[in-house]
Amino acid sequence: MSTTPRTILIVDDEAPLRRVLERSLSRHGLRVIGAGSAETAYELLAGEQPDALLLDIHLPTMSGLALYLAIVHRWPVYEGRIAIMTGDAEADEVRTWLERHQCTVIRKPFNLREVTDWLTAVFRIGDERARGGAEA
Repeated sequence: MSTTPRTILIVDDEAPLRRVLERSLSRHGLRVIGAGSAETAYELLAGEQPDALLLDIHLPTMSGLALYLAIVHRWPVYEGRIAIMTGDAEADEVRTWLERHQCTVIRKPFNLREVTDWLTAVFRIGDERARGGAEA
């Protein structure tokens, strides 16, 4: 078992929500990095390699959906390791986007179990790929 904790990047402009997620996920042994904007998150990804990303859909200057596309375009390895958090999952533009892009949606308000269950699945898939000899 690896001694290096898994890392998750949380991108949400609501600092209280980021703090709640950071505290909760840290208690589960995860290293948590927080970003309050899409730009900050994108800059962090140039130097960090998180195991999973949680993106809020409503960010100040760029939507989480646009950020998702920018991330997977530059770093395709993150596809399947990003979840979008939103309270607007039923909005027409969000539904249309989700029909075109296979991305996990965590609907707000959510309970922390939903987040940890998603992370467990992402980490399990990553571990299975690593054991299968996939190149990193």
